[in-house]
Amino acid sequence: MDLAFERRGTGTPLVLLHGIGHHWQAWLPVLDRLAEERDVIAVDFPGFGASPPLPPGSPYTAETLADAVESFCATLDLREPHVAGNSMGGYVALELASRGVVRTATAISPAGFWNRSEFVYARAVLRALRASATAVLPRQAPVTLEHPLGHAISVGMLVAHPSRLSTEAVRAGAQALRDAPGFDDTLDSFAWLMPPAPPKTPITIAWGERDRLLPRRQAVRAARWSGQRVRLLRGCGHLPMSDAPELVAEVLLEGSR
Repeated sequence: MDLAFERRGTGTPLVLLHGIGHHWQAWLPVLDRLAEERDVIAVDFPGFGASPPLPPGSPYTAETLADAVESFCATLDLREPHVAGNSMGGYVALELASRGVVRTATAISPAGFWNRSEFVYARAVLRALRASATAVLPRQAPVTLEHPLGHAISVGMLVAHPSRLSTEAVRAGAQALRDAPGFDDTLDSFAWLMPPAPPKTPITIAWGERDRLLPRRQAVRAARWSGQRVRLLRGCGHLPMSDAPELVAEVLLEGSR
């Protein structure tokens, strides 16, 4: 499938997958560091970022998004690449590992390890964030996002250190959230999301210590599912790439060795 992507570096391919309502630019804080050792391909899922939506009638589910990534990798002749993802992208990375089509998978705060009440909470937060992005953008964005309090409120549910994100990055992320045609259908499909089948290839799972969207108690379930300890990312939120870029890059590089 023809998806928007950014490619940097040389070496073993590493495909990066963003979370729901986001875009490949979520990985910008770690992209150049990863590109020193990997051929890094950061992808926009179909219906998110600059990628076109799925064909009419095609359902938006974690499985169909995994299908799209698998097809995308085949188009670029990426045979069994390493893959890493955050949130929804983390789930898709684990799904690809369960299919045995990737060399390794690293999942940061992956979706799907919630209980019912935790999912209802996460869905409400995500819908509120999208409604906020729709209401604020575009006319009020410069005033709201450049004010320290507005800046912190707009991203405080997702990152532990809002000040480490530029106003430009926050604005671009809000626009990606507002404009994603795949958002609603994908989020609705999460109501039936269960952990993937057991992985056929090595996996790494990490979780933000200060994750407010998918609290770290879900990491305990992920550890039970995987049969291994989950690495805790100290001082990090749900999107840890800006909170601790060196730490995240280290985890991704270790996971893809």
